[in-house]
Amino acid sequence: MILIPDVKRKKIGVFGLGLSGVATCEALAASGAHVFSFDENRQARDKVADTEYRCEHPKNWPWKELDAVIVSPGVPLTHPKPHAIVRKAKMEKVPVMGDTELFARALNALEPRARPRVIGVTGSNGKSTTTALIGHILKQAGEDVYVGGNIGEPVLSLPAFESDAIYVLELSSFQLDLTASLRLDTAVLLNLSPDHIERHGSVEGYLKAKKRIFLNQTEKDLAVIGVDDDYVQGVCTEMMARGTADVRPVSSGSALGRGVYALDGKIYYNLDGKTAQAGDISKARSLRGVHNHQNVAAAIAVCEKFGVDPALAVKSAQRFEGLAHRIEEVGRNGKVLFVNDSKATNADAAARALNAFEDIYWIAGGKPKEGGVKSLLPLMNRVRCVYLIGEAAVEYEEQLKDAVTCVHCSDLEKAVAAAAKDAAQSEAANPVVLLSPASASYDQFKNFEERGEAFRALVSDLSATNGEAA
Repeated sequence: MILIPDVKRKKIGVFGLGLSGVATCEALAASGAHVFSFDENRQARDKVADTEYRCEHPKNWPWKELDAVIVSPGVPLTHPKPHAIVRKAKMEKVPVMGDTELFARALNALEPRARPRVIGVTGSNGKSTTTALIGHILKQAGEDVYVGGNIGEPVLSLPAFESDAIYVLELSSFQLDLTASLRLDTAVLLNLSPDHIERHGSVEGYLKAKKRIFLNQTEKDLAVIGVDDDYVQGVCTEMMARGTADVRPVSSGSALGRGVYALDGKIYYNLDGKTAQAGDISKARSLRGVHNHQNVAAAIAVCEKFGVDPALAVKSAQRFEGLAHRIEEVGRNGKVLFVNDSKATNADAAARALNAFEDIYWIAGGKPKEGGVKSLLPLMNRVRCVYLIGEAAVEYEEQLKDAVTCVHCSDLEKAVAAAAKDAAQSEAANPVVLLSPASASYDQFKNFEERGEAFRALVSDLSATNGEAA
């Protein structure tokens, strides 16, 4: 647990009691703060009923005495309108922040020699895989590494700071919006595609939040930046011109005069005057697709700074097992491969999975994102049939019907059954049933994890029924 300095006997509100909210309450209470907590969900409130920070409605909080309010990353700050708790805090002149800001303050309170090294990773897509991959490579190299943030452990649940350790954090735009004083030794911005517009107001607002990962960096710190989309390429150009950090560009399709890049599955680097091929990542099944090759390039750019030879980093990446719900092979039934890409909650993410396979029986839909799936039309030559579910079904069929056969399925169970049957009866040698929804999950599932686990269970049941090993 990370203890927070200078909060002893202070009164602090915590709004939102998911994993990070409960971890925040625990860390603040252990640090001597008087914690007032609340969540709009009764089950979440029940989780802390027997603790010293049991819930009390914010209307009963001592607002004139509060030193801060820590809110869940999902609490709207500005768009579509500020949450009531944010409006109340502003009216009472109480600072609003997130758990990552508390982590930053604890870090900043350390003497320089006691400070661990901290890596942060963000981007619209691939940030979880890249965060986990960096942690994997550094652990393989013998480093003491702790991974958390938006992936796995909340930041304040990570072990107490150790001067010789490395902390690798996945940071969402929501978390970055709530963080002001974090200085990262290494900051990674992978890519940006229009998403979370309802939260940030515009693509420009979304990009502004992502760029906060570079706040407080100095020329001694490393900025690793993707250059495969126009938004982030512009950030790279801007950062290099400013000279406020050591910038390393990364790409998965273009040769670079400086940085790390992938071409046809091979990783090349040009760092500190040394140019070489680091190795071949094309056969790594857990890192399929050009987008994952960019993730590998970013991980190598980071880990080389920490003393890991790029060739050894590629070998470690080849042993990486991957993450659940991200182009994850979850079963095979006869010739049919089943792939769970439930994390693909927008069209740009789904494009990465569609580019990784051929002869695809694609399950898509859910709660639609702005823009839908029109951008995926050029990839329909890889798709045999689309099985549509959820609120997006009618909209997505309208966008895709002239390019591919669409079948309406009321739910995921019917979609898996229909796709599996059609794939098995097809003449394709290696058909793939791919769940890559290009949509949020909230219309039928609690989150993308629940959706992915439901898909995994359906595949397992299907394989058991047909006597195949899942």
